[in-house]
Amino acid sequence: MKRKHTSADVSQLVDDILQEAVSRRASDIHFEPTSRKLQVKFRLDGQLKIVDELPKTISDNIIARLKVLGGLLTYRNDIPQEGRIKGAGATPIESSVTDKRLAVFPTIHGQRAVIRVFYEDAGLMSLDQLGFSDFILSNLKEIASRNQGVLLLTGPAGSGKSTTLAAILRDILTRFAGRSIVALEDPVERDIEGVTQVQITGTGDMTFPVALRSLLRQDPQVLMIGEIRDAETARIAIEAGLTGHLLMSTMHSGSPAGALLRLLEMQIEPYQVTSSISAVLNQRLVRRLCEDCKKEIAKTGTFQAVGCQSCMNTGFSGRVLISEMVMMDGQLRKAILAKSDIEELDAILKSRGHMNMAHDSRRLVTSGITTQEEVNTESRH
Repeated sequence: MKRKHTSADVSQLVDDILQEAVSRRASDIHFEPTSRKLQVKFRLDGQLKIVDELPKTISDNIIARLKVLGGLLTYRNDIPQEGRIKGAGATPIESSVTDKRLAVFPTIHGQRAVIRVFYEDAGLMSLDQLGFSDFILSNLKEIASRNQGVLLLTGPAGSGKSTTLAAILRDILTRFAGRSIVALEDPVERDIEGVTQVQITGTGDMTFPVALRSLLRQDPQVLMIGEIRDAETARIAIEAGLTGHLLMSTMHSGSPAGALLRLLEMQIEPYQVTSSISAVLNQRLVRRLCEDCKKEIAKTGTFQAVGCQSCMNTGFSGRVLISEMVMMDGQLRKAILAKSDIEELDAILKSRGHMNMAHDSRRLVTSGITTQEEVNTESRH
């Protein structure tokens, strides 16, 4: 990446970096100071890649320019700050950007800045477009038609959980017009027409438990909580699922069994878990092989990553979903009521032929969409 690296061109330099990041569909842009330079990195398909190294002499000017764009205090270099960079470009790719969130943090080598970029993807608006297996897709639609119960989504940050939740809400709006739907999010990531969306700031009196308790008196039929983070939120969410509300949320857990046990660790009674939870969906995103350069391995019939100019020599372009889903049934209920450990729950799932993510990923590997190495790497997260 060849650029002019003089202080006089800082504004144009920052604009060029942001524009290129958007054109590459980078989800995050990192400006990381070291003792000698300012590294610029793009997160492409979940992986960080160094795309430029700027002179230390213009590092402060670069961060100051980002602060101006994000509406932050340029004279405060000793505290973390967060803001939003407004404005979209004129090209179709740039106009797909719905938000750019800036976070600046002081380090021993200067200020570090990260911009998270949010895109509106027309190809990821409905459940049918997300790439779920037929089994999971049909079960998600059946759960979305219910009047009560709790659906939990698990997976690491950046695994597409918010996209899935938004698609489920759109499905409900399409098939069951007139339902009262409210979403509590921190922050609101995408505007969904027909859904009452509430942003929880994380500061002040408007917390998830406070907002959720109040909303239950506002006659909602469907509730979406961005994340169950603590025992109090979990307790109210479970109660909502037991009292005539369809509730959906996310939870940090490595597996469906782990999510169920975490609720028990939050002091939720086993009978409440078995009575309220409808299903747990666990998902990951793996990188999709670049169609311009992937190479078939004759011996196995699978493909390997090569790397070319169009994929910035990564061998991958875009990402694809792998997932697993556990529906609450009689056998699982008995195990939870008996407070079985995670090994016992996993053994039950295995004995009944549970299709885990390893099974789901095989269809993508055999069809040349991704590689087994990529699946193995992501499954360790």
